[in-house]
Amino acid sequence: MPTENPPNVLLIMTDQHRWDYLGCAGADFLDTPNIDRLAASGARFTNAFTNAPVCAPARIGLATGRHPARIGTLDNGSFLPPHLPTYYQRLRDSGYRVGCVGKLDLAKPDPYNGRHGDRPQVYRWGFTHPEEVEGKMHAAQGEPSAPHGPYTHYLRQQGRLESFWHDYRARARRGWIVGQSHDSVLPTEDFQDRYIGRRAARWIENIPDDFPWHLFVSFVGPHDPFDPPREYAEQFRDAVMPAAIPKHLRGKPQWVLDRQKDFSAGELARIRRQYCALIKLIDDQVGALLDALEARDMLDNTYIVFTSDHGEMLGDHGLFQKQLPYEPSIHIPLIVSGPGIERGLVSDALVDMFDLNPTICALAAVTPAPDLDARSFDPILFGQQREHRREIISVLKEFRCLRTDSYKFVDNGHDRAELYDLLNDPEESHNIAAENPARVAALRDRLERFLLRDEPGHV
Repeated sequence: MPTENPPNVLLIMTDQHRWDYLGCAGADFLDTPNIDRLAASGARFTNAFTNAPVCAPARIGLATGRHPARIGTLDNGSFLPPHLPTYYQRLRDSGYRVGCVGKLDLAKPDPYNGRHGDRPQVYRWGFTHPEEVEGKMHAAQGEPSAPHGPYTHYLRQQGRLESFWHDYRARARRGWIVGQSHDSVLPTEDFQDRYIGRRAARWIENIPDDFPWHLFVSFVGPHDPFDPPREYAEQFRDAVMPAAIPKHLRGKPQWVLDRQKDFSAGELARIRRQYCALIKLIDDQVGALLDALEARDMLDNTYIVFTSDHGEMLGDHGLFQKQLPYEPSIHIPLIVSGPGIERGLVSDALVDMFDLNPTICALAAVTPAPDLDARSFDPILFGQQREHRREIISVLKEFRCLRTDSYKFVDNGHDRAELYDLLNDPEESHNIAAENPARVAALRDRLERFLLRDEPGHV
């Protein structure tokens, strides 16, 4: 259990990072020594998922511990409901300094983050030391003459905002991904995730140690556009990349087929190399955060969490980005290390990303908000149990998905339903819904009971 002295908690989140693109997850084509160091010193979860594979709903779910489907936050037009408490508030009210550096997306439709990333509502959400940074595409909104957050103000000070803005406008006109994944026009030092990493390390270096703290470091990569600085892109120019899961046109609903893209094997390899380069840059920033903790002698009393809000299809099934019910979109990395956690633990328990809300409260010995959909998995971290949830529910406007340890059911509304046998078909290539009406009915019933609060969905 947590140490007698209140521990610090460092939450590191990437954006659009699929679970299998880490060295510790078996990606031998990608070197992530600092993230792998966290996995070796703590627990890695192989079956962690997001409950909404798009930025704002997933992050609102984390903040509130409520399932997005139950509070009506099902797309990026969502705001954090003001009547719902956040775990940031719970920690603050229990004596924690609560900081953030990076993307929050708790009021995504409001484009102005404030000159220093400290717009007043960020304090209402529970942060005492905020630096809310623009999201990746968000940074290029508006006009270069009107920065709308700390990062674009920084670029203007460096004389680089206009070139960055014009590059992103050109990418947007021609499509963010296929054919537009060229290197950044910025030098490494001015690239956004380097900026976030530098600011977060400085936060750790300077925060007084008279109160415990929770710092949320939210990187904007490896989200598209896949535009690493040239220094990082060069490290992967000739790297051999895994092949994509082929398109399987039979069995997928029409709304999914409409999103499929055509690309060559060479284009896919180049896109995946750029994605890896963005992850490598983030891994270096994680190393800088660990160095800052070590320099302050804080490592032994800090819980460190590494995760992502959702995944990235990255060409599998001919698809890119997220907003889909398939594994590359909803399956995410999750690592937790810190005092008392078994080193090198690998858990296959089903865990939902928003379960971090009460789990972080438990690590900090803070009572979570009442009536949460999220459930703490701290008993797994301390060897008290092995299982956590019976199923994961992931929902957006387009679909409702229920995933168990062996099956996935997807309700596509008026389009065809999907059922996949994940043990025998882990690539989700063969929709077996038509041949299994009884199993479809049973899983649909479990999904509906969960959404109606009749089924808690956890062990």
